[in-house]
Amino acid sequence: MSTTKLGRSVRGSRTGRPVMVLLDLLGRRMALRILWELSRTDAPLTFRALQSAADTNPALLNSRLKELRAVGLVVRCDGGYALSKQGQSLLLLLLPVVRWADREFARKN
Repeated sequence: MSTTKLGRSVRGSRTGRPVMVLLDLLGRRMALRILWELSRTDAPLTFRALQSAADTNPALLNSRLKELRAVGLVVRCDGGYALSKQGQSLLLLLLPVVRWADREFARKN
């Protein structure tokens, strides 16, 4: 799968509009899980710690980290990987969606 870039065709869109690029990236296997695991700690996570926390294989983790870094959601720093300011901002926007899903799907079960 190619690296996500603005202006390029992505799944579900030929235009490469920013929102479609973001949704394509977040819909990729383990992308949201990686962001979630990085949001749960104040300190950066090493590759191995992130692999263990996300319960994924190294090849997939490496691919997703490359993609998430390319769009500026994750940064590599001393001690490993962390959310960038953009990544932190995105997670804050997603929290209401998480709360909505918890509330709405809890009613259905």
